[in-house]
Amino acid sequence: MGNHPSADLESVRVATALRDDIMLGRRPPGSRLIERDIAAELRVSRLPVREAIRALVAEGVVVARPRTWAVVREFSSRDLQDFAEVREAMETLAFVLATKRIDAEGIARMEALVAREEQAALSGDADAAHEASAAFHIAAVEHSGNSMLIELAASLVTRLRWLFGQHEDLGQMVSAHRVILDAMRLRDVEAMRTLIPAHLAEGRAAAEERLHQRR
Repeated sequence: MGNHPSADLESVRVATALRDDIMLGRRPPGSRLIERDIAAELRVSRLPVREAIRALVAEGVVVARPRTWAVVREFSSRDLQDFAEVREAMETLAFVLATKRIDAEGIARMEALVAREEQAALSGDADAAHEASAAFHIAAVEHSGNSMLIELAASLVTRLRWLFGQHEDLGQMVSAHRVILDAMRLRDVEAMRTLIPAHLAEGRAAAEERLHQRR
């Protein structure tokens, strides 16, 4: 017999809440995830909390420690380098393929995401701006039309969002996405091969700065 559907929904809800807390820095690297405390906070039993923590371990942002508490993962400079290299290869390919294959409806979707990001930036809502920024990158992967690339990106998206999705200059982030979208609209594949690595390098620099600040 499988799990009860309501229990599955609760574990998804708990995982979403914990993931958001980690992404937004409310649960910083190294902080403990204590099942009974989280269960009390979210008003659920400990089972969905345990399942949620297991899911976040699989996503690579939580570390399970035998006979003690799970903790939010602490990334090293080498981790950052490894992920940055993979991200550059993966996202450059995704944006190049999307530029070749995207249709008018896809362009409209990308435009709506940039507009949402810009509105959030103008209103000073950093969380909403970062969410829209992440959605812009994810949409490009989906419009690549490559199922293997989509599957690979899905397995890495939580780590990538957490490591590289916290630009402090929201206006600059919007401007970069507008330039990328313009090149996509023009089907300018060669421009994309230059724009994406440069854009991702800015995110990596911001991530490295945050890593050094925590030390």
